[in-house]
Amino acid sequence: MARVLADFPFAAPVRDALARFLQDPTVTPLPRDAHDCKDWDRWGEPYFGRSMFEVPFLWAENYFYRRLLHATGYHEPGPWQGIDPFGPQKAADLPGPAELAALDALQALPEDDQAAALVAAALWGNRADLGFQLAHGLADMQAELVADDTERLWKWLASGGGTVCVVADNAGRELLPDLVLIDFLLRTGRAARVELHVKPAPYFVSDALTADVLAELRRFGDGSEIGGRLWEALRAGSLELVTDPFYCAPLEFPEMPAGLAARFGAATLTILKGDLNYRRLVGDRDWAPETSFSGLTAYFPGPVAALRTVKSDVVAGLAAGVAAKLPASWRTSGSFAMVQVRG
Repeated sequence: MARVLADFPFAAPVRDALARFLQDPTVTPLPRDAHDCKDWDRWGEPYFGRSMFEVPFLWAENYFYRRLLHATGYHEPGPWQGIDPFGPQKAADLPGPAELAALDALQALPEDDQAAALVAAALWGNRADLGFQLAHGLADMQAELVADDTERLWKWLASGGGTVCVVADNAGRELLPDLVLIDFLLRTGRAARVELHVKPAPYFVSDALTADVLAELRRFGDGSEIGGRLWEALRAGSLELVTDPFYCAPLEFPEMPAGLAARFGAATLTILKGDLNYRRLVGDRDWAPETSFSGLTAYFPGPVAALRTVKSDVVAGLAAGVAAKLPASWRTSGSFAMVQVRG
């Protein structure tokens, strides 16, 4: 919150609203003029009057960011409407020339090597030295996978010709390899079209919006074949940006709306990026690590893959004995990752 206040010259009413919100963590209904107050009335009815620290964590996270957006006037008519309060933080994390060049250079590798490198990049895109690791460290990155269905992932994409849905996580350095992976799928015919799903409003500080995708594509510059192809793919419709209010709701994927479920059901494969999407997929619960990933995701309307750096206690689908061999902090250190597929 301090970073948001430092990045924008908000007047006293906004600063006071943010201060009041921070001082009182009680869950209350949204103001009656909020465009989505009826939805939040329904979602919040069991929790009104309780502290945010006493309600389910996934719900509280979403509520926090929705209240922050109201305090900054993001949805309401006025001078701050549509202004991303996290925009400066995202801009600071845009990739630099070295990262762009490293991912561009992958096109010179054999296709199988490109595929392996791009999965690694999609998992570890937040690492500052990603470009060097792609060139020299794929073996080390592979060793940090505690669940690895990479081979199954590419088998699902081998036939090509269909639609692949990619549900994005973060903007900045983490969105860059997602875009390069999408270009690879289209360029090699592993997908006839790709839907890139992004948030409809700023959430969780770094989550990707349409504006972030466009900023990233412009970052490639005129000399990049990848950036040019993706820009033209958007024009032609082989790459489509998709969003839905569900992505800013305090809900898990079993509660997704029918339209979103239909898109996933029609896709050859849906790829979910990041820890938040993983928690929404399997359920934000303290599962035993060996709990069946396929069983927890059986409801999902089509084949689904999760690419995730482990940043929370929610884990499922590990082989017996794997968790016992890992360091105590493995679930929250950000040093381990998972590629899981349910066909």
